[in-house]
Amino acid sequence: MIRLLAILGGLSGAMDLGSGSPLDESLTRSVVAVRLARALGRPEEDARVVLYASLLEHLGCTAASYEAARLFGDDISLVRYSFLADVERPADVLRTFVPAVSAASGRGRAQTLLTAVRSARDETPPTATCEVARDAAVRLGLGDAVAQTLAHVTAMWNGKGQPHVAGEQIPITTRIMHVAGTAVLLALHAGPETALTELRRRAGTHLDPAVVAAFDVGLLEGLVELPGHPLAPASGAPGRPAGSGLPSTAATLDPLEAALAVEPDPVLLVDERGLADVARTFGHLVDLKSPWLHGHSAGVADLAGDAAEIVGLPGADRVRIAGHLHDLGRVGVSSRIWTKSGPLTAAERDQARLHPYYTERILSRSPALADVALVAAQHHERCDGTGYHRGLRAADLSMAARVLAAADRYRSGVEEGPHRAALTPDAAAGRLRSEARTGCLDPDAVAAVLRAAGHERAARPAGAAGLTDRQVQVLRLLTRGLTNREIGDRLGVSPRTAEHHVQDIYLRIGVSTRPAAALFAMEHGLLGPG
Repeated sequence: MIRLLAILGGLSGAMDLGSGSPLDESLTRSVVAVRLARALGRPEEDARVVLYASLLEHLGCTAASYEAARLFGDDISLVRYSFLADVERPADVLRTFVPAVSAASGRGRAQTLLTAVRSARDETPPTATCEVARDAAVRLGLGDAVAQTLAHVTAMWNGKGQPHVAGEQIPITTRIMHVAGTAVLLALHAGPETALTELRRRAGTHLDPAVVAAFDVGLLEGLVELPGHPLAPASGAPGRPAGSGLPSTAATLDPLEAALAVEPDPVLLVDERGLADVARTFGHLVDLKSPWLHGHSAGVADLAGDAAEIVGLPGADRVRIAGHLHDLGRVGVSSRIWTKSGPLTAAERDQARLHPYYTERILSRSPALADVALVAAQHHERCDGTGYHRGLRAADLSMAARVLAAADRYRSGVEEGPHRAALTPDAAAGRLRSEARTGCLDPDAVAAVLRAAGHERAARPAGAAGLTDRQVQVLRLLTRGLTNREIGDRLGVSPRTAEHHVQDIYLRIGVSTRPAAALFAMEHGLLGPG
């Protein structure tokens, strides 16, 4: 049995990368949220909820990545500076949000501002973010309280957020998460004094004034450097004001160890099967970065796991987990690269080729995933040394890594891309055989992957949630980002009929946004290989 928090704490690095945050910000936020909940005298169950909800606050951000990159040119900076800027103050939006997003996207400030104004009335991105985070929390086995806390992540105290609730209608655990998250975000970005000033300024608009009043800079002790000023805590109990002239209090705690230390008893545990479920969920979330990636991670995992069993690898289940997580590092690269309709520039290729490095960096934080990290990070390495990110050769690659590389290559071939059509299974198989003959891929790994693929591999059976074959067809087009009119044109029906299909699908599967529908389709294997 493995502590779930140890796994999620390591994987939270993906959410830090995807939201443009410093590594371990999510862990730091979760510890501060627990301290704040206890300072408010909340029951330990609330402390547990805010621990996991704060850790996973950005869990649903990939749901809006595609649309954010399409509108603003960059999704990562959009998330980061949407939190850093006070959206209730136009001057702060102009001073903080607009220049930062403009610089990251390469677009002019005027264009960025105009896009922000136009999209301010669009409720889809925040709604999708909350819905996906909520559903993912349920799949991770974290319970309804964590799910509901995350479902209100974009709510605001004054009722101007999403969903449209205000004040004490927002769960207290969400309100605690908001204050802790804002405090940590700003303390790491601009220092604790700025954080306290901003907390007080945002009280009554974004934040619950009572929770803000309970926050003390001492709750950051050991996690954020606290300069020697009157607000710095005395040694001992966090939150106790001290006299001026004290030396700085350094950040001395490892955030992961600190999170493990504050988790209320009994701690949550998972077995190997539970770990596989966690990996599958994170793989689905990564695949939301682009409509062309939907189902990719699960497809690679199933193919690599089956091929590993054919080869006779003793750790086939670990190869399957590596398959689910191999593309975790994609979240650290802007969706504009994963959705670009033409060839990448040299600079864009360099950014894309960083994703295996990010994958290894994230997974290596969890001791239980150390072996998975090594295999997952090598899925683009090649036996002849032509791969990336390290340019390893056959002697440096385990059989598990070779199998995963072949499985990823096959699945990438039979899947459509933003600037290429999908290969037929036979054509994808021919490409793998050719690359095995030239020494690029391992011949035994290729043979096992092709045997596992079956060459004429049939699509997974439909029928989940009572969907008809036509509804599954519509669902697949929906997750590709097609409009109702485009779906109608593709199927030879009117846009109104297509809309009826879409709404009926939403009703049957219990969602209201495209990203949540895509997550459902991936979870139930309804997307097919291409």
